[in-house]
Amino acid sequence: MVLDFLRKGSERDAPEQKASATGPVVAFQSNGRVAWSARDTVSLTRTGFAGNPVGFRSIKLIAEAASAIPLVLQDCTQRYESHPVLDLVRRPNLGQGRAELFEALFCQLLLSGNAYVEAVLGEEGLPLELHVLRSDRMRVVPGPDGWPIAYEYSVGGRKHRFDVGAAGSSICHVKSFHPQDDHYGLSPMQAAAMAIDVHNSASRWSKSLLDNAARPSGALVYRSTDGYGSMAEDQFQRLSEEIEANYQGARNAGRPMVLEGGLDWKPMGFSPSDMEFQKTKEAAAREIALAFGVPPMLLGIQGDATYANYQEANRAFFRLTVLPLVTRVSSVLSNWLSEFTSEILDLKPDLDQVSALAAERDAQWARVSNADFLTNGEKRALLGLPALPEGERDE
Repeated sequence: MVLDFLRKGSERDAPEQKASATGPVVAFQSNGRVAWSARDTVSLTRTGFAGNPVGFRSIKLIAEAASAIPLVLQDCTQRYESHPVLDLVRRPNLGQGRAELFEALFCQLLLSGNAYVEAVLGEEGLPLELHVLRSDRMRVVPGPDGWPIAYEYSVGGRKHRFDVGAAGSSICHVKSFHPQDDHYGLSPMQAAAMAIDVHNSASRWSKSLLDNAARPSGALVYRSTDGYGSMAEDQFQRLSEEIEANYQGARNAGRPMVLEGGLDWKPMGFSPSDMEFQKTKEAAAREIALAFGVPPMLLGIQGDATYANYQEANRAFFRLTVLPLVTRVSSVLSNWLSEFTSEILDLKPDLDQVSALAAERDAQWARVSNADFLTNGEKRALLGLPALPEGERDE
């Protein structure tokens, strides 16, 4: 019959069966299991940056410190005081300066493991402006050989495609190392996601505990005069309504409970000292700072004695976290911009102007200057300076 396919168990008679292609790979989560937050860029940004003070401060501390480091441009023969690339970096667009552009770039890289810089090209094919694009809106389009052939930027259902030609691309993709992905980087936020969930859960638990007058939940136990029996249905309903109306919520916190005969209050939760939530929260905060490479002392986390003083922690922060990040990003940008200028340029941080490393830099200059067995050219190379002009080189 025509309606036979509506009968239960007659799927084989259906003319077609429509289902989502992702159905076989959907992971179901049962009750009683730990619920972790999503690991996509938008969710991690919401929970780990906008909703977590340790993650927010770690990213801001790195991005602000890295964007404030001066950059120098040089090639194999000279260090430039004036160059179109330097002018572009100093004033990348009409709405941002160098520090603002690089702060946005470093924040995107720390949040998602990827950062995208767009070059607005002029008539001669040279970049006139630089813009940092949101990494959660960008998608890499790989070609048959696995290398990117385009980048797609999506906003509100609309897409713009940036093609990668033989002469290069107007998009510079800066990414962190990812051992299991060929096109996207791994962010510190993903590595710290579990610690962020623990820290946020501890904060929510503390907030709910304060809303409940800093007392754990419990139960009202009814005992009749003989020690047995149960409450009648109308008694149970009346007691539940009275508790909901008079004792629940933050406005009733601390209000004494009046118990009728046969009722006894039995707490069912651990005290804060038993649960040691504060220690758990501090441990999670240290793990978040560790994932970003920020000494916990710089974030005001108590109980950390890794460094002798704040100055040593700040020096380690710049030496181990900020400088490697700035060096890698500036190197990628200089290689990308060199494709437009057809020059071999090296854009790198100016270590002589990093105040946190002044003591180390002075000691290095003194050691190199006192090394009489080195030529001037060798000394300049050790200090990261370009070689002398042809007429001034040592014999």
